[in-house]
Amino acid sequence: MTYDLAIIGGGPAGYTAAESAGKAGLRTVLFEKNNLGGVCLNEGCIPTKTLLYSAKVFQSAKDSDKYGISCENITFDLSKIIARKNKVVRKLVAGIRAKMIEAGVEVINGNAVIQSYTEENVPVIECNNQLYTAKKLLLCTGSETVVPPISGLKETDFWTHHEALDTKEIPESLLIIGGGVIGIEFASFFNTLGSKVIVVELLDEILPGIDRTLSVFLRNELSKKGIEFHTGAKVVAVNNHKVEIEKDGEIQRIEISKILLSVGRKPVLNGFGLENFGLKIHKNGLKVNEYMQTSHPNVYACGDITGCSLLAHTAVREAEAAVAHLLGKNEKMSYKAIPSVVYTNPEIAGVGQTEETLQAENIPYTVKQLPLTYSGRFVSENEQGTGICKILEGTDGMLLGVHIAGNPASELIIIAGIAMEQGIKAEKLKSIVFPHPTVGEMIKETL
Repeated sequence: MTYDLAIIGGGPAGYTAAESAGKAGLRTVLFEKNNLGGVCLNEGCIPTKTLLYSAKVFQSAKDSDKYGISCENITFDLSKIIARKNKVVRKLVAGIRAKMIEAGVEVINGNAVIQSYTEENVPVIECNNQLYTAKKLLLCTGSETVVPPISGLKETDFWTHHEALDTKEIPESLLIIGGGVIGIEFASFFNTLGSKVIVVELLDEILPGIDRTLSVFLRNELSKKGIEFHTGAKVVAVNNHKVEIEKDGEIQRIEISKILLSVGRKPVLNGFGLENFGLKIHKNGLKVNEYMQTSHPNVYACGDITGCSLLAHTAVREAEAAVAHLLGKNEKMSYKAIPSVVYTNPEIAGVGQTEETLQAENIPYTVKQLPLTYSGRFVSENEQGTGICKILEGTDGMLLGVHIAGNPASELIIIAGIAMEQGIKAEKLKSIVFPHPTVGEMIKETL
């Protein structure tokens, strides 16, 4: 069976590329060994946000008296929260399946393995004992959980995000190894539903890569809610429900009900025949150019497999750029305005450079910062709440980075992202009319 394009992996990069290619008239086959949607839809972005929203509704009900609303006997049903999460996932997976049918994409459920290349340099793929050839190949195999060599960990019944998403009970206490985005989002969820949460982070601050002003803000806010943080600390041993933490040369022992491992993810480079073809590696992922081509001209790679930006929205844009190049368009991938969001309560979000990266690169900048309480809409909807709008501006008036702490940061950050991607200077953005009252006005106010 011969195709114009074969795609291995049906996550955000894979299904986006498949739909675009199919609609453009390319005969496309998509291989996925599990469920369409990949980790993001099935056990990542969507299910975690669904759970976090349930937790937010629960917290809002508990805080309703701040707004003159009385609620009594406020409880939650974890089984119904998990069931709703599963329903949302099923609905969205079905939507992707419908998109593939509409675009004329053939979807093969199975483990695809690259076997060889033909004399015409066309990849030969085996799946379910059937051979397929394609003029072009796109690799979108995603990433997997990193399991560090902690003494006793493999002998312990620990959670990864996968198990945490389907828990049947809220643990009395939960120790999270890793203070990155995934770990902090789970910390927020389980804390809201009653767990005593402890976060252990190897670095001196949580959320590495996020502007430090926002990381400190969020850590302080979550600490007020009862989450305990151990930064600059390392988990050195696990023995069932006992965890040993080393900090400043001293060992502390903590007894815990459950452990959640969340120290990061790594590209999936094995299990589909890649090791036989010598594609170049950059850092820990496949090396690609600005059109998402690997070192083999007929092979492209998008999403987490490149190790560049392990974010679903980055993967989607990479897939669009790759298919555009397949179709003969000169559409390069740009990474200068990739937003990052932490969907805790409150949310934080940033795009572009952080103060730390600007300082490391010796780039001159000016900081403009205001509390979100300057916004009437924010004050009216966030009783006793606080937040930050921080803008990093270059000497030429260009926006170098924008960072927002406070709800709804995830929805506001795209305003800054568009401005940065399109090269709109601060002065021009400030002249745009923002609706009033909105929290988005804070970008204009801060400028």
